[in-house]
Amino acid sequence: MNAVSEKPAAVPDARSAAAVPSAVPSSSRLRRRLLRGGLMLAALVAAGLAGRWWLVEGRWIEATDNAYVQGDIAVLSSRIEGEVIAIPVTDNQAVRAGDPLVLLDPRDWAAKLDQARGTAAEAVAAVATTRRQVEQSRAAIAQSEALMAQATAERTRAAAEANRAAALVGPGWTSRQANDQAVADLRKAEAAQASARAQNAAATHALAVAEAQVTQAEARRVGAEAALRLAENNLSYTAIRAPFDGVVGNRAAQLGQHVAPGQLLIALAPPPARLFVVANFKETQLRAMRSGQVVRLVPDIDSAAAVTGRVDSLAPATGALFSLLPPENATGNFTKVVQRVPVKIVLAPGEAERVSWLRAGLSVTAEVDTRAGGTGPVGLIGVAAATLGVRRGD
Repeated sequence: MNAVSEKPAAVPDARSAAAVPSAVPSSSRLRRRLLRGGLMLAALVAAGLAGRWWLVEGRWIEATDNAYVQGDIAVLSSRIEGEVIAIPVTDNQAVRAGDPLVLLDPRDWAAKLDQARGTAAEAVAAVATTRRQVEQSRAAIAQSEALMAQATAERTRAAAEANRAAALVGPGWTSRQANDQAVADLRKAEAAQASARAQNAAATHALAVAEAQVTQAEARRVGAEAALRLAENNLSYTAIRAPFDGVVGNRAAQLGQHVAPGQLLIALAPPPARLFVVANFKETQLRAMRSGQVVRLVPDIDSAAAVTGRVDSLAPATGALFSLLPPENATGNFTKVVQRVPVKIVLAPGEAERVSWLRAGLSVTAEVDTRAGGTGPVGLIGVAAATLGVRRGD
């Protein structure tokens, strides 16, 4: 009876059993929705910031990675021949303007300098001698003029005496012998006068010759002094000195080496403060580019060590026209190629001392801010910080 009265156990409803775990999937879907919403919001914010960066800065920035650090490197060579006796500097050493870099044997050139000094002294003495000869010729002219005056006076007296004797010899007041003597004295006076004139002419010609010799001696003196200065210069060329402050490099000279004029011995690179950047921009990037605009230079050697510069000048022609074989587009099949124009960029004051990577020949990326009164590129992060009111560096 108990067995009959017992009721069967209740079987749980399948729909109620399935309703219990449904709370877990609903919370997971909520989290996914929130995540998708956050990602979409972040994407919208990033797109907005990127758009603002493009409007505020990006469309004004002209950039190229075809840019290189350059400098006026001096390649020093010998101006005379000689043997290298000393090299006071080492590779990559910083030097000051005027410091000796390579020394040549000066003994032969010192001997030539002494020889030139002797020749110059001899030329100066020759000038003094010819000037004394001019003075002597002038004195001889004065003496001949005095003799000529004396001979003229004597002829005048002799002529008067001969006239008186000729007048007195006819009436017999004087003898014929006295008359002949008076005539002979006149002839002698005339001969003496002619001799004095000839001496005067000879002295005048001698003065002209002496003056010409003075001019010749002066010319020889000028030549001797020029040879002396040349010998002094050649002696000074035995010390090859630094033309400016810089760093020694590419040393080819060796001790004891016999060098010839024009032979490369050593090179001198300018200091970092005198380096500059040449950036080859496409012609389509130059529309708004002007001198004085701010440039951000990012080196390939360290992208975190950027420096600031300014546009100094634009080349007067494209780089292709300055090449060894400039293009000739009027012949053959024409293919249009975008040309590049070299732009010289100088570093801002103090930037060269702030970084240590500056070396001639290194590659950089140049970013020019073409905005009027622009202060240089600040990047997407900088624009975002300015938009959000956050100062850079906070």
